[in-house]
Amino acid sequence: MTCAVLCAALAMGLRNAFGLFLAPMTEANVWTASGFSFAIALQVLLNGVSQPICGQVADRYGGRVVVIGGAVLYAIGILGMLMASALGVFTFFAGIVMGIAVSAAGMPVIIATLTRLLPESQRGRAVGLGTAGSSFGQFLVVPLAGIGIGTLGWEVTLAMMAAVALFMIPLALPLAEPPRPKVAAQDDETAGAALRRALRTPTFWYLFFGFFVCGLHISFLTTHLPGFVHYCGLPVAVGAGAIGLIGLFNIAGSLGAGELTQRWKRRELLVIIYAARGVLMTGFMLVPKTTTTVLIFSAIMGILYLSTVPPTVALVARNFGTKWLATIFGLVFLGHQLGGFTGAFLGGVVLDMTGSYDTMWWIGVGASAFAALVHLPVKDPGVPKAAAAAA
Repeated sequence: MTCAVLCAALAMGLRNAFGLFLAPMTEANVWTASGFSFAIALQVLLNGVSQPICGQVADRYGGRVVVIGGAVLYAIGILGMLMASALGVFTFFAGIVMGIAVSAAGMPVIIATLTRLLPESQRGRAVGLGTAGSSFGQFLVVPLAGIGIGTLGWEVTLAMMAAVALFMIPLALPLAEPPRPKVAAQDDETAGAALRRALRTPTFWYLFFGFFVCGLHISFLTTHLPGFVHYCGLPVAVGAGAIGLIGLFNIAGSLGAGELTQRWKRRELLVIIYAARGVLMTGFMLVPKTTTTVLIFSAIMGILYLSTVPPTVALVARNFGTKWLATIFGLVFLGHQLGGFTGAFLGGVVLDMTGSYDTMWWIGVGASAFAALVHLPVKDPGVPKAAAAAA
């Protein structure tokens, strides 16, 4: 459990630090904001497309081999970003290589592995811990990367991040799964049959499009919040601190969501989280942008940030079972990453076209309302009797 949480922390912290490099790298290489944003958006998109594939490999052979491969790709991708002087080369490493790396060594594979290893009664808490670990990595790594950029320069900081990525290899070694017990209801179901069953279910699509909104919010914030803070005339340290503060407060948010997932209706929990995001962003747009208001916004957003993951994973497991959980959740996660592509890329396009992020913030508010509504018809079944007896 500890190794899995630490591995998720490093993976999330490293990937969420890339937004800090937008300003220094575009200035140093004379790139546009939308060009840099497209590379990060492509990373998010490819992360989503490759996630079901990585999930199926993890379902068949265990999470350890997938995470180790992802750690190696992490280091290669970051080093490629460092050495790139042309935007096309940067896009290849930051978008394609890192997109696959994030799928292999990312939170969905790690969380699915933990979910299978634990009984039903502990899964919500385990997912909460895994998500909280990811948030702790964001809280720890992103501010350190910001300090590194300010003191050592962005080139040295990227090189150090590539070295840190390799620490995920020893952390992944204990993630081998024991032989799985036979489960009569699912034992003979193939991955293709499970996917076809999921795709024919309206609940799958409600979760898919709801997670799209989650990805839109998260990628916009991680890619553009530091730049938004910079354009508001605040120091770079405030932008790094804002991302770090989101990660810090999401530790509490994720743990709380994990506990509530075990005690309360997961559908209603998701409706409240998405509606609260919309109210928070509306309030933020209506107040002056100072260091205090940015940090208050970041703290509250942190509570809501990845708190969607435990109830979403629980709903996938309860509606579709756990045998092919990494595969099916990987497909739901594709919706998250399609939203992430939209949030990261559209944020840069809006900035280039209007010189402001205001339109993008209001798009985020509207998306929150959509996500709250789309979760209302989600089926939230109880624990199957066989699973409850086993737990």
